[in-house]
Amino acid sequence: MIIIVGSINLDLIANVDRLPEPGETVRGSGFATAPGGKGANQALAAARAGAQVRMVGAVGKDSFAGDALALLKAGNVDLSGVGESFASTGTALILVGADGENVIAVVPGANDSVLPGDIAKAHLKKGDVVLLQHEIPLQTVEAALDGAREAGAVSVLNTAPFRAEAAGLVGKADYAVANETEFDLYGEALALSGRDRQARMRDYAQKTGRAIVVTLGGDGVLPARHSRRFPHRPGAEDRPGRYGRCR
Repeated sequence: MIIIVGSINLDLIANVDRLPEPGETVRGSGFATAPGGKGANQALAAARAGAQVRMVGAVGKDSFAGDALALLKAGNVDLSGVGESFASTGTALILVGADGENVIAVVPGANDSVLPGDIAKAHLKKGDVVLLQHEIPLQTVEAALDGAREAGAVSVLNTAPFRAEAAGLVGKADYAVANETEFDLYGEALALSGRDRQARMRDYAQKTGRAIVVTLGGDGVLPARHSRRFPHRPGAEDRPGRYGRCR
């Protein structure tokens, strides 16, 4: 079972010719809503890949909740761990300009009511995989990481969005996944040493005994692990942007 403990949002998306200046009103050309939230996105992706998925999170008792959960329900995600909060369903307010630039305001709402006690709804057991991100309270992320280890489950933490106060939690995850910027920022907070990113990744793996995967956009990923090599894809080379034998 793949268990996601995380955020559930409804995205409110307006298209405009150009983004407004402070205090300015511009005319919109289109509007749409879409289910979102990093946690819900993880759950939907895992379900569409054919996995059994359980979601632990929260929505509000409002008209947005049904739309926020619609794709998860359609994907047969187990929503028994999703509670209702008196806070509003989490929302992302997105303005998209004709040039593709955007501005986003995220209102956590019910996501902030996902508390450490809710980890019991995950029914963790040995062999489960727990996916996490930083869009819920960090004390809940920590409780999920600790609960996964106690249960013999594997934990995977996507470190987005970057939160400086989360630096001490990253090393608790069996696998941490960060983009280049996030890893560099966490590396500073954790005082990782090394002349380049790969060296700092190896230092992270040595210090924590856990694995780190740094995503490089279109250039692929770089993995590092303390105990042994990652499975090697035939033909891959050990250079940035290629999934290879980085230890």
